[in-house]
Amino acid sequence: MSSRGTLYTVSAPSGAGKTSLVKALIDNTDNVRVSVSHTTRAMRPGEENGVNYHFVDRDTFVTMIGESDFLEHAEVFGNLYGTSTRWVNETLDSGTDVILEIDWQGAQQVRRLLPETISVFIMPPSREELARRLTGRGQDDSSIIDARMQEAISEMSHYVEGHYVIINDNFDVALADFQSILRSQRLTLAQQQQRHTALLASLLS
Repeated sequence: MSSRGTLYTVSAPSGAGKTSLVKALIDNTDNVRVSVSHTTRAMRPGEENGVNYHFVDRDTFVTMIGESDFLEHAEVFGNLYGTSTRWVNETLDSGTDVILEIDWQGAQQVRRLLPETISVFIMPPSREELARRLTGRGQDDSSIIDARMQEAISEMSHYVEGHYVIINDNFDVALADFQSILRSQRLTLAQQQQRHTALLASLLS
């Protein structure tokens, strides 16, 4: 009997390496998927509907909000983003773990609806390293970098809301830490009782 998967929210300031770590986790770990959000923003070159996002128009998105189709949703720079409640629950029911890459506010929304959600915060090893990573992208001027640093500091202040904190100093170590979180959750009493019902009953009969 397969047990219900575990839902994880993964939050981090820009530059902490969240997206790279989640991708590496998915590539190197069985039975885990990343949720594909719905959005009203335009599709960019190279993106694919249903892979990068589910692209919908604003009227459709607003209708979905009214029908309580989203675990969480938010407006960012004029575009709407949301996580499908149905997809998440169907995937969890199939025994697959689900990861939501999400900010702390979205993580709070999800935990209110699904209190069993496990929250993970990914943090940089220092402010100096975070600034170096943001500056190293070479895409923004100093005023934008400063604004992103202030936003990052605000985001990091919510790490205390997480169940786990990963310090992304060495990428391979951070990935191993991330994998150990999933592995430990799969070994909890509740998960093992569901997964090995017949075995445990036979051992005690």
